[in-house]
Amino acid sequence: MIDVTVRDEVAVITLTRPEKLNALTAGMRRRLAEEVRAHGDGKAARGIVVTGTGRAFSAGEDLHEAAGRSLVEEVELFHDMTRAVLETRVPVAAAVNGLAVGGAAEWTMCFDTRIGTPAAEYFLPENHIGLSVSNAASYLLPRLVGARALPLVLESSRLSAEEALAAGLLDEIVPQDELVRAAIARIHRWTLPGTATATHLELLRPPRSEVERAFVAETEAARHVEQSGIARAGIERFANRPRP
Repeated sequence: MIDVTVRDEVAVITLTRPEKLNALTAGMRRRLAEEVRAHGDGKAARGIVVTGTGRAFSAGEDLHEAAGRSLVEEVELFHDMTRAVLETRVPVAAAVNGLAVGGAAEWTMCFDTRIGTPAAEYFLPENHIGLSVSNAASYLLPRLVGARALPLVLESSRLSAEEALAAGLLDEIVPQDELVRAAIARIHRWTLPGTATATHLELLRPPRSEVERAFVAETEAARHVEQSGIARAGIERFANRPRP
């Protein structure tokens, strides 16, 4: 469900579960963190690109699987994916080929760049499901979009590619067949010989201390919505919804 190749000195991590819109199981989230760490030291790759296959970048957490698991454990797996990205010494790019939902959309917020296609969408459904945001989105989303963060979350907003670009969630929109090449090309430009890219990543990325504080707050929020029952009801409502 995850394919990893090195193309032109860049590690390309591809989500390959298109029949489920690349929804992330617990095992997939562990593997994503492992692969980012494996390619993030700069020894084998100049950077990392993450993309999806089919209509979606990723539908986020696999809520069918999550119905039988602790929400706190689910959130902590997402947090480690974000932690893995921020630990790297190379640029990390999201190549958003389609719909990015919930935890998957939030994961990209810690990336160094996000490039989309005209089909890209950002969807943050948590509030209307009874879930809480994760991946340090409580810190990273305001950092990207400013005061728009709260309305985007409370309204469970679904943004088109153009809306995501205007909001600051995407940096560029390119044709579908150029997406991964464009992400690789950007990493190449950022890692030319003689550049101080690793130093600037350390200086300009979100401070890890702030991200860790957000993790703590979000884990407590997940515990609260789980104990209150609204999260479980929302997950079950989603899992049992009528199929078209």
